[in-house]
Amino acid sequence: MANIKPFRAYRPAKGLEDKIAALPYDVYNRAEAKTVVENNRLSFLAIDRAETQFSDDVSTYDNKVYDKAREMIIDWIKKGRFIQDEKECYYLYQEEWRGRKQTGIVGCASIDDYQNQIIKKHENTLAAKEQDRINHIDRTGFQTGPIFLSFCSNDSIDAFIEKCLKNDPVYDFTSDDEVTHRVWVIDIDDDIAFIRDCFYRMDAIYIADGHHRCASAVKVGLKRREEGLSDGNSESDYFMSVLFPDNQLEIMDYNRVLKDKADKSSDELLEMIGKYCDIEKMNEQFKPTKKGEVSMFMDDTWYKLTFKKEYTSDDAVDGLDVAFLQTYILDGIWGIKDPKTDSRIDFVGGIRGLDELVRRCNEDCEVAFAMYPTSISELFAVANEGRLMPPKSTWFEPKLRSGLFLHDIS
Repeated sequence: MANIKPFRAYRPAKGLEDKIAALPYDVYNRAEAKTVVENNRLSFLAIDRAETQFSDDVSTYDNKVYDKAREMIIDWIKKGRFIQDEKECYYLYQEEWRGRKQTGIVGCASIDDYQNQIIKKHENTLAAKEQDRINHIDRTGFQTGPIFLSFCSNDSIDAFIEKCLKNDPVYDFTSDDEVTHRVWVIDIDDDIAFIRDCFYRMDAIYIADGHHRCASAVKVGLKRREEGLSDGNSESDYFMSVLFPDNQLEIMDYNRVLKDKADKSSDELLEMIGKYCDIEKMNEQFKPTKKGEVSMFMDDTWYKLTFKKEYTSDDAVDGLDVAFLQTYILDGIWGIKDPKTDSRIDFVGGIRGLDELVRRCNEDCEVAFAMYPTSISELFAVANEGRLMPPKSTWFEPKLRSGLFLHDIS
């Protein structure tokens, strides 16, 4: 029984949405964020990364950075850059990119559902990464970036979304990365009741992307309960989310590049890999076409690796292609036991394509592996067992924009 409630979002005044909407805060390093903000003073990145308002000698994590973010939110509201809906609403948020559309319902999910594992995760979080967003949410009093959630699609919600899409959106713009963004406000009482009831009937909802933002929002909510600032049903007891039916989502590949050859020759590596995979030398770039295939680039040559059946598994985690690669090749041959901390490995999102793997091997790496994407059903299966995927198993595109919806928890 998932508790997804409507809320009174602050959102951009009409005409400013395309200027304010920004990619998530963690897409950029500090220098990149500063450049974005210098080129567009209305970019919400100025608030999500408020260190852009200070000289470089001020730490990104200084309390005055978070206080500046709150000051800017309040200032932008006073200046009319953000408006707040008069009643609690749901919203539809649609992204269209490369001929594919995904339309989600924007609402606020319960921190208790996260604690009770109705909202299920598939990866661990790092305390250091959480702390930044904990401070940002707690000191600003606003959640500024929605959590990317998914659920098993059903005909009722699919039909409802299709009905709503026949109306004109309140926002309709295309960002610089060629993603079109559309937003609809759902403010009719019967529609609000219908959506809430649909989610209430669900036994499980899944975090697709944004584990750190989610954990941070939950910890702020629990902290405020401990401080007596919440009655258990306050705004801080919920976190802003966009919930997408699983049949609208597509996971991209998340690839690996290695900075050495594990002190082995290329022939030795091929022999060792050949114990676990059938190897076929390719005459051109090769992208895996099905589960159980990986492409490898080494010495300006592409290889197709096909997993040998005796080493595959039907287990929810061990059966993942990324788990096979980690167990038998990255750990078994390179000795990379913790890919999150080992400096010899780096990760490249599938959005960058195979050419990026070639570039990295020509620049600072020796070997690259291109993966077949993890599926939504695999993600759900791992989460349903309360287990975790290997790091960097999924890459979602397009990214949700920050600044289109703000959730006031103050």
